[in-house]
Amino acid sequence: MEPSDRSANSADRPNLMSVILRGQCLCGAVSIRASASGRHVDACHCTMCRRWGGGPLLVVRCAEDMQLDGVEHVTRYRSSGWAERGFCSGCGTHLYFRLIGGGFLAISAGLVDVPADWRLTTEVFVEEQPAYYQFAGETRRLIGEGDMEG
Repeated sequence: MEPSDRSANSADRPNLMSVILRGQCLCGAVSIRASASGRHVDACHCTMCRRWGGGPLLVVRCAEDMQLDGVEHVTRYRSSGWAERGFCSGCGTHLYFRLIGGGFLAISAGLVDVPADWRLTTEVFVEEQPAYYQFAGETRRLIGEGDMEG
């Protein structure tokens, strides 16, 4: 992230600056540019996310105007009746999770250089979290989808 990539956020958050995040998949075929909706990372412990990536999915929530270069290398998988996951068809890197009807987009935190002062703040589907791992620090822990807007 470059300092010049900061711009005024929406009127509902006048004191915050949005952060433009840039990243790419492992093989470099797909690059992404997205505006973070907050200044934190979230985790999902649901069975599908853990099956998809071998562990909890760590994401940054973003505005829905994400830009993808190399879109011809993006495979979309409709993982449920209401959501899809995107990944690079070349290297398999997880790119994003989004609601099909709109209203929620999250990009994989591993794609981008998350600023050092950001923290994990919210965990969802904690009722599906296995006993073999636990994050350090305090987070908001939600059952199911919970209040994913906060």
